[in-house]
Amino acid sequence: MDDTLAFASVTELAALLRRRELSPVELTQLFLERIDAHDERLNAYIAITPERAIAAARAAETAIAGDHYLGPLHGIPIALKDLIDVAGLPTTGGSTLLSDNIPDTDATVARRMAAAGAALLGKTHMVEFAFGGVGINHHYGTPWNPWDPDDHRIPGGSSSGSGVAVAAGLAPIALGSDTGGSVRIPSSFCGLVGLKP
Repeated sequence: MDDTLAFASVTELAALLRRRELSPVELTQLFLERIDAHDERLNAYIAITPERAIAAARAAETAIAGDHYLGPLHGIPIALKDLIDVAGLPTTGGSTLLSDNIPDTDATVARRMAAAGAALLGKTHMVEFAFGGVGINHHYGTPWNPWDPDDHRIPGGSSSGSGVAVAAGLAPIALGSDTGGSVRIPSSFCGLVGLKP
């Protein structure tokens, strides 16, 4: 599959999926392959969920083939900031104090994304407790700005991994949180558009 799709907008990808010109499974595999090839260097993800992502993509493919298109997130791979609870996955908030925090329910936003048919690629690194604008995490590692990872330029924070994942084509869309710029700063540093929730 052409790597340029990793940098297409969600709107473009959704249109291709809806018209059945693109397979949700192939799209998800593209992003998982890119994560495998590039994330060791960039460190955007704290947890990668390939089995969950492929299962959701297969379900989306079956539904779309049966004319049960759910909307613009159906079959779209996504990443979630490690502040958002997903049942069975650790939610550390970027802190070792919460390394054993494994929720048994999904946060509302995670549940709604799943209900919309999105395929969860994984959870992204963040600044500890979302408290900082530069993107550094001394506990789990700092994501590096994909525009200059060799010189270890910072990505901005606190949703640092989410910004890096989208800018590097490791996810077409990622959720963060923003109280004092935590989506807007990484978006700015990584050359993206970010919306404050």
